[in-house]
Amino acid sequence: MNKDHIHNRKLTWRHLKALNELYEKGKTRSSLRGHDYIEHLINRKKFIKPKPGNLNIQEAQKGYYPFYEEHLLPYFQRYKDFFEQEQLEYDGRRPYPEEDILTLMFIAANRDTLKQELTTQRTFSTKIFKGKGSKYLEQQESVRKAVCKILDIQHFPEKDPKNLQWRFVVDCLQPALIVLCENINYLKDPWPAKANHVELWYVGGNNIRIIEDIPDEKLRLPIYYSCDWDYLGLKIFIDIKTKLEKKGVSLSILMPPNTIDRLPVDSPDHYSFWNHNKPLSGLDTSYFEPEHLQLIQELINKDEWIEEEASGLLEILVGNGRM
Repeated sequence: MNKDHIHNRKLTWRHLKALNELYEKGKTRSSLRGHDYIEHLINRKKFIKPKPGNLNIQEAQKGYYPFYEEHLLPYFQRYKDFFEQEQLEYDGRRPYPEEDILTLMFIAANRDTLKQELTTQRTFSTKIFKGKGSKYLEQQESVRKAVCKILDIQHFPEKDPKNLQWRFVVDCLQPALIVLCENINYLKDPWPAKANHVELWYVGGNNIRIIEDIPDEKLRLPIYYSCDWDYLGLKIFIDIKTKLEKKGVSLSILMPPNTIDRLPVDSPDHYSFWNHNKPLSGLDTSYFEPEHLQLIQELINKDEWIEEEASGLLEILVGNGRM
């Protein structure tokens, strides 16, 4: 697994500030030990070492600087600029996980859409802070306050809109292809995709309305679908592919890398299960290539699934021969 992928490194703002101090000053007194990603930089990469005679001080080694500039500095600067622009507190005591910072940035970029169809706090938490549960904003007061400040609201409504259908697009000036995403996490880290002329669309689960809204000129571009490889994700792919075929447009599914972790179907907050009483869980085999069918059958046999954003999108596109 690529530890430099944001989804895997699981840093907090405190860690990011300490790593930036290490870059700017060559040393830091901030505690860096005990975190898997940073231990990887210390023990495997040999980028960081304790100061001889004073183990409380960590020092940057020669290889740390180009590594930091490539993998961490652009994100640290974006986060810092974002906090200042939105007038959010961002001292070292802020406990924001990096994924939450990206989510706050996503909320700010899409605030008009989100405010138009503002949900209850629990629905908002479930759909926007994916995988963290409906009570996440209740439990994380600092994150909840930041969300309210960004949206300029005092509190969330008591009821959800009747027809909740969010539509999010990461625009690209010269797109070479479009990726329809089942989940929104790739849209929270859009810079690698934009730099490689990939336009991202969030299709909101089974939000078929988005298909009707795609301009005709965009439909002339190659279109790919990124999703969880579980029953519901693959079923939605079939539904959207059918819809696009009626418009004369082809949709291809992106196959995850062979090295990606597989999860049990009874994972926390996962509610899609295979039907062992029907061939291929009842999925229409005509929509898939032989290698797709082989992977799906393996997942069914082992009661496993693959999470969409467990790997970087560019890595998946390269693996599928699309870049």
